[in-house]
Amino acid sequence: MLFFMLLPGIGPDKLDRSIAEAFAWLYEEFVPKVFRYVSYRVGDIHLAEDLTSAVFEKALARFKSYDPQKAGFSTWIFSIARNALIDHFRVSSRRPTLNLDSLAEVGDGNPSPEDAFVRAEERRKLRACIARLPLPEQEIISLKFGAEMTNRQIAGLLGLTESNVGVIVYRSVRKLRDGFGEQEHD
Repeated sequence: MLFFMLLPGIGPDKLDRSIAEAFAWLYEEFVPKVFRYVSYRVGDIHLAEDLTSAVFEKALARFKSYDPQKAGFSTWIFSIARNALIDHFRVSSRRPTLNLDSLAEVGDGNPSPEDAFVRAEERRKLRACIARLPLPEQEIISLKFGAEMTNRQIAGLLGLTESNVGVIVYRSVRKLRDGFGEQEHD
């Protein structure tokens, strides 16, 4: 049980309170990233909220067994999130799709109707381009831009090399850029 090392000055005597404090801190730090990753994968904001909640429920139930010497918390929590998504898609037996329109609910103010239309159209085009990527590339793009993970973190999670992840991200972004440009000319 090495997880109490997450908070400095915490010994085994204060372990129960420390577990709650450590988990609360990690929850606040990682819930937005996990939510964005799940949102990219499922495309439904309400479903993403439910799945993110389930991920942290599982993490809390298993937090005593978490060992930071084996893996960083981000790798551990995203492994749980990835497995939750795999289970969800297996049960629902549908291919994951992206609905970035629902991600735009949190805005930076009140855009004009014209700006809102242009942004919605761009999201639609981007969603169509991402949907044409192979599933592994969709997942890596979701981890990179949705969860804001580094190539090293993605590599650790997916069992790839860091350079392989970089190449996949580069090529996927290039495919998205090219696909988006083709749609501009249509």
